[in-house]
Amino acid sequence: MIPQEIIRQKRNGGTLSEEDIQSFIAALVAGQLSEGQIGAFAMAVWFKGMSRDEVVALTLAMARSGDTLNWADIDRPIADKHSTGGVGDNVSLMLAPIAAACGLAVPMISGRGLGHTGGTLDKLEAIPGYTITPDATVFRKVVKDVGCAIIGQTGSLAPADGKLYAVRDVTATVDSIPLITASILSKKLAAGLQTLVLDVKVGTGAFMAEPDDAEMLARALVDVANSAGVRTSALITDMNQPLADAAGNAVEIRNCLDFLAGKKKNTRLEAAVLAFAAEMLAKSGVASSLEDGEARAVDALSTGKAAESFARMVSRLGGPSDLLEAPDKYLVEAPLTKPVPAPRSGWLSGCDVREIGMTVVDLGGGRRHPADRIDHRVGISDILPLGTRVEKGDPIALVHASSADSADAAVAALAKHYRIDEHQPATPAVIYERIVALSAS
Repeated sequence: MIPQEIIRQKRNGGTLSEEDIQSFIAALVAGQLSEGQIGAFAMAVWFKGMSRDEVVALTLAMARSGDTLNWADIDRPIADKHSTGGVGDNVSLMLAPIAAACGLAVPMISGRGLGHTGGTLDKLEAIPGYTITPDATVFRKVVKDVGCAIIGQTGSLAPADGKLYAVRDVTATVDSIPLITASILSKKLAAGLQTLVLDVKVGTGAFMAEPDDAEMLARALVDVANSAGVRTSALITDMNQPLADAAGNAVEIRNCLDFLAGKKKNTRLEAAVLAFAAEMLAKSGVASSLEDGEARAVDALSTGKAAESFARMVSRLGGPSDLLEAPDKYLVEAPLTKPVPAPRSGWLSGCDVREIGMTVVDLGGGRRHPADRIDHRVGISDILPLGTRVEKGDPIALVHASSADSADAAVAALAKHYRIDEHQPATPAVIYERIVALSAS
């Protein structure tokens, strides 16, 4: 295999063979390629694209570039969910224990936040003692005994993805649908999944701001994942406002605990969680239909079984056993809170979700660079949904800050990033569209 010949072929619009792709990825993992060659390959794919067969081959080669998980000793369907990221998107925290309480095994390998999007692992690290990198034996045992475990990716799982992404990040080739698809799915395939449900966000706080682009990505992901042998569907969901009424780390854990206790009924967050639970249960064959899946999820919540699964997962991964009963004992609060007053009376009609996410970053609750340290205490809570009527001075949200200066800056920024109109707006449904494989019923 001569790397420059593979690069030249793709640069000229040619189709790479499965053998060419496997050879290139093997050389990548072995450290036999220069950064220039990796970047040139990524740029060639960015400009010329890839066929479905090429993306399948790339995804499988990356998935097989390191360890792969096998769950043959677990008698439950193996399922997971992945989100393309957003603000106030803590669906995974509730979804995994709901699915586990309904009979699925969910080995959820999640990521950290970067830029304006929050990371599931950062949120879980707000829980004292929670181990996001347990050894493989502990991970397997928690999944087997509890039904779910949310952890971080190890370096041995799809290592080709990390090496390729590091170069994509500095060569302006992150936004390539073939490379995005292979990056997301390689990690999920390496995790040994049978069923996968994808949350593709669209809106001002999403990677894909336009519906057509989100649909293109969703269809690529579903098509490639099913071709690679994983039953997969996708929901395109709205990110034109924060999904939960909290954005941050400890504040989103509190939001999760409130949700599991039944305190977030009839919210957009509930609609999203139940939709994904129904999708996972129906796709895995545990439920006979989406309606049956949603009913099972509602039952798991109302009976407390989902909350029990979450508590057991936290305890088994090193966190406190009484987190649900005594959250104030463990979730450290920011030293200062300050409301965001509505600058005038009217209806909350729009917001810049990306800038809301960046306000959390500016407070210290996120990263501008991967090495940045996070203050898990800070964030935003009590966020009013769009379509709410407010009077001048009413609180739109509550800022949790580490200092008076950062609180004042966040309040000013948030007031600027919300739009208030005289007339009540029409707010979109949280679920835009359901994408399934062409061969699926």
